[in-house]
Amino acid sequence: MNPFTTYISNKLNLSAKSVEAVLNLLEEGCTIPFIARYRKERTGNLDEVQITRISELNDKIKELEKRKETIFKTIDEQGKLTPELRQQITSCHNSAELEDIYLPYKPKRRTRAQIAREQGLEPLASILMLQREQHPERAARQFVKGEVENEEEAIKGAQDIIAETVSENRKTRDIVRGHYRREAVITSRVIKKKQEEDGAQKFADYFDFSEPLRRCNSHRLLAMRRGENAGFLRVSISIEEESCMEQLKRQYIRGYGACQTLIAEAVEDAYKRLIAPSMENEFATLSKEKADEEAIKVFAENLRQLLLSAPLGQKRVLALDPGYANGCKIACLDEQGNLLHHEIIYPHQPKRLYAQATVALQRMIRQYKIEAIAIGNGTASRESKDFVEETININGANNDKFRHPAVFVVSEDGASIYSASAVAREEFPNEDVTTRGAISIGRRLIDPLAELVKIDPKSIGVGQYQHDVNQNLLKHSLDQTVMSCVNRVGVNLNTASKHLLTYVSGLGPALAQNIIDYRRENGTFTSREQLKKVKRLGTTAFQQCAGFLRIPNATNPLDNSAVHPESYHIVEQMAKDQQCSVSELIASPQIQKRIKPHDYITEDTGLPTLTDILQEIEKPGRDPRGEAKAFEFDKNVHSIDDLEEGMELPGIITNITNFGAFVDIGVHQDGLIHISQLADKFVTDPTRVVRLHQHVRVKVVQIDYRRNRIGLSMKHVKQPS
Repeated sequence: MNPFTTYISNKLNLSAKSVEAVLNLLEEGCTIPFIARYRKERTGNLDEVQITRISELNDKIKELEKRKETIFKTIDEQGKLTPELRQQITSCHNSAELEDIYLPYKPKRRTRAQIAREQGLEPLASILMLQREQHPERAARQFVKGEVENEEEAIKGAQDIIAETVSENRKTRDIVRGHYRREAVITSRVIKKKQEEDGAQKFADYFDFSEPLRRCNSHRLLAMRRGENAGFLRVSISIEEESCMEQLKRQYIRGYGACQTLIAEAVEDAYKRLIAPSMENEFATLSKEKADEEAIKVFAENLRQLLLSAPLGQKRVLALDPGYANGCKIACLDEQGNLLHHEIIYPHQPKRLYAQATVALQRMIRQYKIEAIAIGNGTASRESKDFVEETININGANNDKFRHPAVFVVSEDGASIYSASAVAREEFPNEDVTTRGAISIGRRLIDPLAELVKIDPKSIGVGQYQHDVNQNLLKHSLDQTVMSCVNRVGVNLNTASKHLLTYVSGLGPALAQNIIDYRRENGTFTSREQLKKVKRLGTTAFQQCAGFLRIPNATNPLDNSAVHPESYHIVEQMAKDQQCSVSELIASPQIQKRIKPHDYITEDTGLPTLTDILQEIEKPGRDPRGEAKAFEFDKNVHSIDDLEEGMELPGIITNITNFGAFVDIGVHQDGLIHISQLADKFVTDPTRVVRLHQHVRVKVVQIDYRRNRIGLSMKHVKQPS
């Protein structure tokens, strides 16, 4: 059994058998999406979230074990590693407690206590700690020699030794830690000389701010730390010292007298000089880690929702990247997202060549048989949408044969990052950045997932303080999210880009490129079996990736489904038992209903896998993302000046944080629905109430013209179905 199984099982409240199975599968090189989808019998039907938690906790334990090895080695070199101490370290699962155990043995810079020891004052410290001397200065006389010039210096050195001993005592640190855990207050103050500098007002809410640390939300803590890093704020974490100090003194002081007074001074020095700064750092780190974790969770969930946005599918799209002075960049794309044509029109001020822009737009719609129009949601988006709709309606009224393409507003966050990237230059070496940006907007409508995987997730614009959190943890979480989404949807093996294939279970950049090379040299894949001919794509990689890759119109219809090749024989047996072909089985709901899954249970294949197989052959290759829907802003509202309190408006959720959701209502400034205004009931997690790009109706409850802020509410507002 894996040595960490029991601990992880207890920590996550999961069966030891399931945890052991997951750890073994991970050790075998299986990915989380593969384990969740195709190894349900072994894991006891654990879902992807549970498997991810096991994997992450396992990684943390491994890191802690590495730290223990370092500690063992250091203490052993000092000749102080007793069997009891080894057992104490071995059984410790908390990093803070581990560091407390290690602290007395940890190599230090030359401290005041170390200097006192070198002066031979440790025996005096022991004498004082016994607290029997009524005249400690007499005991100190025998230590006045060398660098110690008098009794006072001897006592002071002994107190330094006592202070360090107190500060390194586990029980002492646990007492102080308990006070911090219960009572710690985080305080933020503005640095006066910085108050009037540019950028300071962004942190005005924290110029004089204080609250219990345990109640401090992620976004507030990260905002304060950002202000501190920018040099505008001074942030501290502290407790009420008196009761903590009294408890510490009771631990060390017995009775009254001169020695007791000296010990009290040493304990006070230990707390103020050594323990309190250490605890403030510890709780600053812990609170930052917790805030990071919450912020990353919010970002990952937003990213998941964005990547799983409903695709329009294979339609001819006209993409419009809106702008004023530089015009609106147009890119016309075919059903696969290939560029057919691009140009710039100027329907807005300052040039405002409205008639020419109208004629050009009508011409492109006709010439390229446009079925949908994607408009970026940036500057001039609302005006561009009005222009497009007016052009379509006018031309449609004058010409019955004119196409009426649906109009969609598409998030353009990160499009500029993509357009200047090496990926974009590789795809469109002969186009400029504006054309690439427009193409990206159009492709996001056709298939958001396939396009967004080309962009660093941090640049997609759906995060909360993403540049302030631990970047390694953020990258790991976002990469896992992208992989989860890609494998949940599945990938067309013959059309997927290298960037999309990279996230398929078991592949990665090298094998993704090899698949592209094989496709270029040999033409499209006609079966999953052909994957085995791809350079360096071995048995393990094939097992991990095959079920997530789709081949439309393949000879074997199962190659366009989520049924794994290792289970094809089951479907073939089902078809044989029903005296039909696999194709006929897939095409006939009546035949499918006659199948009894229990008849096919074996030692390796259980009901969870059989249920998945039957669901898949019912709708093979089904896209779980739904369908894209067009959206209309209120035609009477174009700017913040058009708003009135109490007004109800349609809007689109553009970002979700742990304090609420931002909504585009078509006035060039997103409004905020505070978490308290999201529903008629109490809400703890906004993602349980709203999702990214959801179409909602909101009520305007507050307008701050000076700060350009709009407060919105969904309370008592009927939502669109």
